[in-house]
Amino acid sequence: MGNLKKMILGEKMPDKDDPKYREKYEKDVEAGRRFARATKIDSLAGHIQKFAAKHGKLFLAIVFSFVIGCFALNIYHLARAYKHREEPVSATRMQEERLKEKMLENDRTITLKEYEPTEED
Repeated sequence: MGNLKKMILGEKMPDKDDPKYREKYEKDVEAGRRFARATKIDSLAGHIQKFAAKHGKLFLAIVFSFVIGCFALNIYHLARAYKHREEPVSATRMQEERLKEKMLENDRTITLKEYEPTEED
């Protein structure tokens, strides 16, 4: 039950200089560095950082154009989804349409009469 409470409420954020957590912090940092070296993320980050230092304005233009492009694409998809709304169709209408399709596939003609209430109804 204690672990569940920690998962939901979280723990107090440990300070990296606290001796109680120092060993765990160093172990986590070293694991992250090993992962970065194994996946070559560290060298990629280094190359990107060198490019950004050499071409500051170009780097900012690339980053901001990417962000603005993603934002514009998101708005475009939202607008398309909004325009694509269909009017609700009743279950009876859907069944009638499917029945018509099946009958047309079988080269039969079908006529559906409108329901006309009688005096008995």
